[in-house]
Amino acid sequence: MVAKTFKGLEDVLRDELISLGAMNVEIGQRMVSFEGDLEMLYKANLCCRTALRILKPIVKFTASDPDELYDEVRDIDWEKYMSVDSTFAIDSTVNSSEFTHSKFVTYRVKDGIADHFNDIYGKRPSIRLTGADLMLNVHIFEDRVTISLDSSGEPLSKRGYRTEATQAPLNEVLAAGIIMKTGWRGDCNFVDPMCGSGTFLIEAALIAANINPGIYRDSFAFERWSDFDRELFERIYNDDSAEREFRHKIIGADIDPEAIGIARANIRRARVEEMVEISCRPFEEWEEAPEPGVLITNPPYGERLKPDDITALYRAIGTELKQVFKGWHAWILGYADEHFASIGLRPSVKFPLLNGSLECSLREYVLFDGSYADFKTEGGTIHNDDFDRGENIKVRHLSGKEWERETRRFRGAKEERQRFRREDDDRPTRRRDDRDRRDDRKPRFRRDEEERRPRRRDDGDKRGNRDDRKPRFRRDDDDRKPRRRDDSDRERRFDRDRREERRPKRDSGPRRDRDGAFRVSDRGPSLPPESATVFSAVPIRSRKSFKQRMRDNADQNGETSND
Repeated sequence: MVAKTFKGLEDVLRDELISLGAMNVEIGQRMVSFEGDLEMLYKANLCCRTALRILKPIVKFTASDPDELYDEVRDIDWEKYMSVDSTFAIDSTVNSSEFTHSKFVTYRVKDGIADHFNDIYGKRPSIRLTGADLMLNVHIFEDRVTISLDSSGEPLSKRGYRTEATQAPLNEVLAAGIIMKTGWRGDCNFVDPMCGSGTFLIEAALIAANINPGIYRDSFAFERWSDFDRELFERIYNDDSAEREFRHKIIGADIDPEAIGIARANIRRARVEEMVEISCRPFEEWEEAPEPGVLITNPPYGERLKPDDITALYRAIGTELKQVFKGWHAWILGYADEHFASIGLRPSVKFPLLNGSLECSLREYVLFDGSYADFKTEGGTIHNDDFDRGENIKVRHLSGKEWERETRRFRGAKEERQRFRREDDDRPTRRRDDRDRRDDRKPRFRRDEEERRPRRRDDGDKRGNRDDRKPRFRRDDDDRKPRRRDDSDRERRFDRDRREERRPKRDSGPRRDRDGAFRVSDRGPSLPPESATVFSAVPIRSRKSFKQRMRDNADQNGETSND
């Protein structure tokens, strides 16, 4: 299976899957692959905080063009996953030089599925963009195609508790990933002084109490699968044995009263209002902070939310951090370097993250009382050696042989089953596994009466054996012996002194005598006796010209020609 996530959160998702009992966990680019049973599939959807989707691959193959993609899709045994009355949706991700448009890939896959059912049942399943019975994910990297079942349906970031949001809400998966990236697990206080719709506050509460984030969702896509085990899923869903009590504070605030109202409503829907304290006040009015803990906030970037003076805002953030939050670890998610420069503090961590389409940076500030020299003398440090930047993560791509083994593993019994063919198609079936074998190639055309000897090359003569070459054309009456070049002739080189020994070429033109006059020979060309032509004695019907026929007709009619 494959769990999709944001870039930079792969290591967090890996640790989550391992804690759930996943096997053979490997990190990829914005994804983590793992193995497990049906229970593991349900747990990954219900419990993972940093997963966007959980995919279950059903087939892997190689396709070099859209037509080959269509053929492969059409040959899949789709009856195992859906019926002709089902609805389906397709999401495509393409990174290939052969397939340059994801929508075109979606169309070709859709055509392959529809034609598969139409050829067998005379009708085709329908496409539904939302609420489909079966959701498919198509991933293409160069010529490697993976088709998976999407077990999640809507992205797992849509928890279900946030029905209202401010103008620029933070993605729930990204918020949970940032909190877990900082190392906070509910063992100290948590503060977000610019909470907006309360995403950081709610995700922090879920992490602190170890509440599964998927319990708020109405449904998952796997609930519509034919092999859905309702009893198993209900047992996992109702298991709250891992939840724990939170003994610290989660405090939030915002300057916007409307944002505070939305945050309070979302907190009540998540049923964590007993864990979260929230108030409406600007960050500049904070005069004291609770016992040291972790501060995580996402100030406006000036892109969608545009305060009157964004430079003054970030300068005020730096002032409050230095004066009020001494002994805290502050994490700021920002966009522009000049904004961070206005804070006026030296960060201990700089970690790039994508917030939507914006390339942002997550930075940590270690806050201390007094000067940095005194802080360092007391043994303090602003360096965070425990932060996992993911620099040691190496994404391994499958080699050609590994990919071939992977495709065979997913095909399974399909290799033994004859590929789909029309009833009126009597053409021999071509096996794709034998495509590259030279012995199975179509032989070149040769006439039946021609038996040419194959040309062979030995190790000594790179040009090949001359006796194996095709003989030159010779007349039947030509009894000349073929000329063979011996070794002496091969070693003989051009010598200007030998020109006198050569016989001059005979001039085929007219000859002159000693006086300079042309001499004409009365000898004609002679032919051998056997080349004489013998005509048979069969009488040949005489043929008259047009004028002769006219004269004969005139004589018969008593007329005379004037010719």
